[in-house]
Amino acid sequence: MQIFFPKEEGQEIRATILPDVAKKFTDLGIEVVVESNLGSEVFVSDELYVESGATISSSRESSLSTADIVCRINKPDISEISKLKTNSIHISFLDPFNEKDLVNEFSKSNITAISMELVPRITRAQKMDALSSQANLAGYAAVIEASRTLSKSFPMMMTAAGTISPSRVFVIGVGVAGLQAIATAKRLGARVEAFDTRPVVEEQVKSLGAKFVKIDIGETEETEQGYAKELTEEQIKMQQEGMKKICSQSDVVITTAQVFGRPAPRIVTQEMVHSMKPGSVIVDMAVSTGGNVEGSMVDEYVFDNGVTIIGMSNLPGEVAKDASQVYGANLFNMIEEYWDSDSKELKFELSDEVLKGCVITHEGSVVNELVKGNM
Repeated sequence: MQIFFPKEEGQEIRATILPDVAKKFTDLGIEVVVESNLGSEVFVSDELYVESGATISSSRESSLSTADIVCRINKPDISEISKLKTNSIHISFLDPFNEKDLVNEFSKSNITAISMELVPRITRAQKMDALSSQANLAGYAAVIEASRTLSKSFPMMMTAAGTISPSRVFVIGVGVAGLQAIATAKRLGARVEAFDTRPVVEEQVKSLGAKFVKIDIGETEETEQGYAKELTEEQIKMQQEGMKKICSQSDVVITTAQVFGRPAPRIVTQEMVHSMKPGSVIVDMAVSTGGNVEGSMVDEYVFDNGVTIIGMSNLPGEVAKDASQVYGANLFNMIEEYWDSDSKELKFELSDEVLKGCVITHEGSVVNELVKGNM
């Protein structure tokens, strides 16, 4: 059994795995092949991978065609799918609801495609949940980036010239990323408030020392996966009206709201942006799925009426080494879960609860019910 880790393309800094995880794969009896310079962006040399038992490949195309499993972080270029070995397994983030052509190509090429963002949020699958592990780091990075951009200190400071008041941070959306953003801002000494459409998270917010903002928008629900369900237009307007005053008092606003499989809801309007003090900062963590903030742009800093709107699409990449470490661990945990040490093979049963949620295509067909219903 051979597993190949190609180097990420474009501006991606993260590596799919680091040498210590590569060694775990080789200890299972899997032949590990990594593309040359896989870890160069996180200062990990090819030599370190070799020491872990991996083989270095200088031919990406050849390794794609011979590997039984191909693992990467981001979705592949569609032209590479036909180069994969028939009946092989491809694992990465795939964005299957928006990448129909990619899904069809996997099916046409007879590849078993696993989408990491669809790993179900159940206790047994927590160790494989890459979406959460990356979101956790993204929440941390969002606060660090906001603190770097804001021309004000986060903590209260007592100086000989007087007292400096703490920065006020407002976090919108209390999922994994939001909770980490709250925790990080509190550790930096900020005064933190948070809002979510799900009242059940109030206790979690308070446990981190932040204030939970209550805005009456009527009945709200969440999916089985724990994501907030999409609000009605009337509910969004009620939410915006309730948040406007808090935004105007905040030095930093961090938005994390995303709806599973749908464009991110537009929460912060230009009117709300203009109500904020000059010098304030907004971090739109949902910018890559449409954005929560009016005027935010992917991978750009937008300056609007004295307010800086940050739209970084790869916040986990700001802490790339740690992001690489946990993503590789998620991949290993998934493969180990189904590894048969006697036959040295993966034993996949699509009726398995985890695989039923994240396997998109198998044996020439689209098998995931959610994705199939969206095709």
